Amino acid sequence: MLAWTLLGSLFFAGSAHAKAVFAHFMVTNAAKFSVADWQNEIRLAQEAHIDAFALNMAYGDPTNSASVANAFNAANSLGFKLFFSFDYAGNGPWAKENVIAYIDGYRSAPSYYQFNGRPFVSTFEGPASAADWAIIKQSTNCFFIPDWSSVGAKAALELGQADGLFSWAAWPWGNQDMTTYDDASYIQFLGGLPYMMPASPWFFTNLPGYNKNWLWRGDDLWYDRWQEIQYVQPDFVEIISWNDYGESHYIAPLHDNAFDAFDIGKGPYNYAANMPHDGWRLFLPYVIDTYKYGIATVTEEGLVTWYRLYPSLECNSGGTTGNTANQLQLEFEPTEVVQDKVFFSALLTAPATVSVSIGGVVRTATWENTPDGGVGIYHGSIPFAGHSGEVVVTISRSGTIISQVVGKSITTNCPNGIQNWNAWVGSATGNQAVSATPTLNLDKQHCIEGTGANNFAGLCSFTCTYGYCPVGACVCTAMGAQRELPDATGVKGYPIEGEDASYGGLCSFACNYGYCPEGACGTVQVPLTTPTVSDFAPPACVAGTGEGNLAGLCSFSCNFGYCPINACTCTATGALNVPPPATTSAGRGAAGMDSSVYDGLCNFACSRGYCPEGACSNNPGGSQSSDEVRCKDGIPCPLNACCSKDGKF
Repeated sequence: MLAWTLLGSLFFAGSAHAKAVFAHFMVTNAAKFSVADWQNEIRLAQEAHIDAFALNMAYGDPTNSASVANAFNAANSLGFKLFFSFDYAGNGPWAKENVIAYIDGYRSAPSYYQFNGRPFVSTFEGPASAADWAIIKQSTNCFFIPDWSSVGAKAALELGQADGLFSWAAWPWGNQDMTTYDDASYIQFLGGLPYMMPASPWFFTNLPGYNKNWLWRGDDLWYDRWQEIQYVQPDFVEIISWNDYGESHYIAPLHDNAFDAFDIGKGPYNYAANMPHDGWRLFLPYVIDTYKYGIATVTEEGLVTWYRLYPSLECNSGGTTGNTANQLQLEFEPTEVVQDKVFFSALLTAPATVSVSIGGVVRTATWENTPDGGVGIYHGSIPFAGHSGEVVVTISRSGTIISQVVGKSITTNCPNGIQNWNAWVGSATGNQAVSATPTLNLDKQHCIEGTGANNFAGLCSFTCTYGYCPVGACVCTAMGAQRELPDATGVKGYPIEGEDASYGGLCSFACNYGYCPEGACGTVQVPLTTPTVSDFAPPACVAGTGEGNLAGLCSFSCNFGYCPINACTCTATGALNVPPPATTSAGRGAAGMDSSVYDGLCNFACSRGYCPEGACSNNPGGSQSSDEVRCKDGIPCPLNACCSKDGKF
């Protein structure tokens, strides 16, 4: 276990409250836990410097009562904190009386997490039940910070009940790396109210019983996101997740008695079994303490490495997509999103070399990210490059090995011939006592590297280097000592015609210091446009087609961003055309049609008035099995369910 000495305890003395880091805990996966099992999980969370578990509970789950009692007994005995995160998507909305009963039943427990003397409460989705919270809050005096990501920050605040907001947008879009644009929108609309920022290491799910089969890029995400957290400095951070094995973003140990989701969700195999993620906890004390206190001392060096076990082109994709049409995202083949690489991060007191052996072929790797001043987390990766076999990652300095991970073999022998897009994670600590502290506290550091979306890339790359990296326009990717500014030119820069105010500060700064890109900035002040679509929003499908009787369905649905690649071909992209509300009964594929191809399209189209005979049939309110009911973004999904942000059932 890595240990650190805390420094800078007065760094946030002027804040209204102490920062905190939570982990999203799926209570249903602890249905078979004893109090001792809960204690074991809590001890691991405490070692990682996590402040509390957010107990995700689906309405009516028969295991809730016993599991919650065990959890609080364990937490009370160990001085750990817990709070409720009521899941409004899993089994539908909670009855307000039950919410009140749970809060009142545990709010006075020593282990219940309090914010300014009020019991802290969150949700997974549930904006349609916002009115209930006026009564709940009046009855319990809870501090309410929900995840209503499906409606966005502005609409969530306009519902009038939230004391702050939690975003579920923890993963990057398509083949891009993670950005902070979603976080910036929350911060803007919250206007000083608390923001809970999400962090997650991975996402892959293949549970057709829950209508889930997609991935989002993991790759460098765990490293990147904590760099972003250090820069944004949100009020709270919630890790997604502690133990959601079905979505592959767990950082908890694997438990054979917690894999029910793979049976209930009809997974083709258990893609979490023998795929540990414990290593992702190794550096949490360092990054959490840095986030909370501004600085931490490294007293033990270490290494974490992660990679997929199967080259992406070697096995059947399993029907998995990169992105998901269920959230009106442009879908990709997964091979366009994930990278066949071995990723590694090391916590070091000084520079060191890294080498990677795959199948006995040793290659010297390079660091892609290094901490300013030499103390902190180094990060890099190296492609598989066609090699297979045992993976060994070694960190050394002056010929002496600091730490080494001997990992599972990369192979083309996929389980059941289907890709496992999950990651294997390994870790190791050094065997020498060390002590080193970064030179600068976070409050003395500036952005020294950054990027931006689309036309902002060049501008942000320049301005972020010199500490000017506005979170609403740019993404800061590294922090450190302020870089010496170039000589000022005195040139006054302005956005060019056709651009908007988002460019204003960037052009003013960049042009004054010698970088005035003609595609974004000029020296003449002109009237600015008012964008109707965010400069930073990724493209959506706006037109598409399909073969045979899919042609009309795809033409209709792709126009509104719902364009699944297993059925349709997107022929044009642009700003999302918001689909009309669903007003009629759901549909499904007609008799004889492949349900995996037709059901989603027919449901989307039929519920909006387009239900072509021969391809689709109406499904007027028939009974639905529990594993067919889904919820996502207010957009009806197959079998007339309502839908939630991440497609959870």
